[in-house]
Amino acid sequence: MDIASCPTIKVAAAGDLHCSETREEEAHAVVAAIDRDADLVLLAGDLTTHGRPEQAAVCARACAAEAPGPVVAVLGNHDHHSARADEVTAALEEGGITVLDRAATVVQVGGCEVGVAGAKGLVGGFHGSHLPDFGEPVMRAVYAECGEEVDGLRRALQEIAVCPLRLVLLHYAPVTDTLVGEAEGIWTFLGTDRLAAPILEHEPDLVVHGHAHAGAFEGAIGTVPVHNVSLPVLGGAFHVFECQARAGAGTGVH
Repeated sequence: MDIASCPTIKVAAAGDLHCSETREEEAHAVVAAIDRDADLVLLAGDLTTHGRPEQAAVCARACAAEAPGPVVAVLGNHDHHSARADEVTAALEEGGITVLDRAATVVQVGGCEVGVAGAKGLVGGFHGSHLPDFGEPVMRAVYAECGEEVDGLRRALQEIAVCPLRLVLLHYAPVTDTLVGEAEGIWTFLGTDRLAAPILEHEPDLVVHGHAHAGAFEGAIGTVPVHNVSLPVLGGAFHVFECQARAGAGTGVH
């Protein structure tokens, strides 16, 4: 379709809901408070407290009952804690949530194709503090796993390359801008700029992530806006981005 004909699209985003069986009312309240005009809801990982499917079901029920539009999610480190990520994913999907794991989806919003590329990301560090591909096998395994996240994100971005609006959904941070406020000594464990390479290559319209509870809201990779949407950073409420596709001029995000 003509990109100029795409409507303004409202994207609600938050991460780190940390749902549990004892916090179901709170989960419903947070999702119910999303702007009713939001067209799409993004969940940036850590949807559970300890990675149990019962906790994921709390999130799924809250979104099924309260979300104003389709919900797309990635998992976070908490969601992997109990080594039951497949069950967590199944519980979320049973509630109608699309869960991305190094994958992409396309959502139709008002006749406009919105592409979402999603990956969890991983630790790995930034300039001057990268974990190397050297030494003990366990350390090299972390490096390799991170590389698979980067490659998966690149493939997902390729899949949505022709969409008028392209969004990236992560849990770990791809840039240090949004980590400011966290102790610099732990930045290596909050994300990695290895994730920035496919973002620089494909220049999506918006990147959101969670995980850094004490970080900063706003950053950038080149000209691509990056936002930390961890609920503590947002003050406990979803943030709504207004995105407008423009013919020949990329997308405006506010």
